[in-house]
Amino acid sequence: MDSKTKGARVSRQTWHFAEDVRLQASAVAVGPKEGEGPLAAFFDKIHSDFYAGQQTWEEAEKQLMEDAVQLLLKKAGIKDQDVDLILAGDLLNQNITTNFTAEVLEIPLLGMYGACSTSMLTLATAASLVNAGYAMRTIAACSSHNATAERQYRYPTEYGGQKPPTAQWTVTGAGAGLVGIGGSGPRITYATMGKVVDLGVKDPLDMGSAMAPAAVSTLATHFSDTGRSPQDYDLIVTGDLASVGYPIAKELLTAQGYDMDRVYNDCGLMIYSPDQDVFAGGSGCASSAVVTYSYIAEQLNKGLLKKVLVCATGALLSPVSYQQGNSIPCIAHAVALEGGI
Repeated sequence: MDSKTKGARVSRQTWHFAEDVRLQASAVAVGPKEGEGPLAAFFDKIHSDFYAGQQTWEEAEKQLMEDAVQLLLKKAGIKDQDVDLILAGDLLNQNITTNFTAEVLEIPLLGMYGACSTSMLTLATAASLVNAGYAMRTIAACSSHNATAERQYRYPTEYGGQKPPTAQWTVTGAGAGLVGIGGSGPRITYATMGKVVDLGVKDPLDMGSAMAPAAVSTLATHFSDTGRSPQDYDLIVTGDLASVGYPIAKELLTAQGYDMDRVYNDCGLMIYSPDQDVFAGGSGCASSAVVTYSYIAEQLNKGLLKKVLVCATGALLSPVSYQQGNSIPCIAHAVALEGGI
């Protein structure tokens, strides 16, 4: 335990999980474009069909989340009745992917919304409930789908509207993690919950610039609260700042005295290759979830990474808010994962 830690509460934003809370298993399901990217070998299920065998894009996203959770249960060797709670969210109005999936699973649900930060919002909350003894096993999950997000936030893909280079490609996929006490899997040691940060960006096609300051705020708070530096981690990833927000965040952190060289990457840059025509890179709830619950979890389990900090970023806009000319408030939540067995 670091010198600044006192019990489970380090500060009003940072928690330390004193119990042996672990990411005991994880699973992901993705769409065809993600299956063509550099991390394809780490994914549990790749759908060759953008519709995932369903009739609509929204039903496809539900299928992705259901796939991720069912694969997770199978990998963990447990049944749905062995899980106390599922904490999950998505990008669609009223969390419909989450709600409809939970109806099928029949696991008690805490639906959560943090935009693209939902992956770490659910994981941090799941870990806190397990650490406190309110649940023995929890599932943290989230999803996104390129076409459902486009339909809700911008224009359906049939419209064919042109996008600027700052735009990002919403990841089609879902990720789920099983959180419990003991066993194998990476330890969940810290969570730093973010504040809403709004620097006045109004362009919904430039999420990287909007979210970067929120990521910087949360990461700087994490370092200050825990007494750790970036070099204490083998890898630090943000959720989906992509090629626009990534250098902004790195520059802002450097200005505050944090050397991010050699340890910093972004999930929105990791999931696709440069030749995949995804504008600035990946975004969406699934961006950080898919990378964390596949590649990062496996590297930790194999001992190839020892300490990883995942800072998922979210833009808290709605179609109504930006159409009325409001700026885009953003948030970021960070979770520290350590070791394997």
